[in-house]
Amino acid sequence: MRPLLELVDVHAAYDRITVLHGVDLTVAAREVVALLGPNGAGKTTTLRVAAGTHPPRSGRLLLGGHDVTGAAPRDLARAGVCLVPEGRGVFPNLTVRDNLLMMTFAGRDRDEVETIAYTRFPVLARRAAQQAGTLSGGEQQMLALARGLATDPAVLLLDELSMGLAPRVVAELYDQVAEIARQGPAVLVVEQFATAVLGIADRVTVLVRGRVEHDGRPDDGLRTELAGLYLGSST
Repeated sequence: MRPLLELVDVHAAYDRITVLHGVDLTVAAREVVALLGPNGAGKTTTLRVAAGTHPPRSGRLLLGGHDVTGAAPRDLARAGVCLVPEGRGVFPNLTVRDNLLMMTFAGRDRDEVETIAYTRFPVLARRAAQQAGTLSGGEQQMLALARGLATDPAVLLLDELSMGLAPRVVAELYDQVAEIARQGPAVLVVEQFATAVLGIADRVTVLVRGRVEHDGRPDDGLRTELAGLYLGSST
């Protein structure tokens, strides 16, 4: 199956500091790829290149086999790329309902957007009139995911979904991510904590100092290998 998302020999930098050194990465439809690695490995930069918010110095970005290198983020979004950034990305002073209303720009009407959100995350229906900033961390992350799903993404990019959340909430969120992937999108998940995502990942790509050091299916030996790749990390 041809990948929906491909990064080919991508180099990227901030000013004169190169942070990605020839990254190759693919994600197919209905596949969850976990992008792991220690702090500073280049995970978030890789995600930003995929979303078009950080231009590669060299290499190619392909979407559905088409070269979209250098495309503006808004054009990639229209083509089906959705980024749910670190920090949840909701409007804290707006209600849940108004946060969802913001997503009608994607072409769906309000009722359809709300139906998608409330079917996937029933707790949001009970919080519809509540300001997003007063939701729990897990509920805010559900709202961020619901906003992303309103765009009917072909490629869903998730950055640090587990940040600041209890393990039980993280497990529930990743169960939802697995279900979302089964419905068609290619899902690329950046995670600092491997244990949070290994249970639902179809493949794992590990970055260390801006280079791919591992790419393959999760297996029993991967956790041991990760400890070495993370330079002694217990993750």
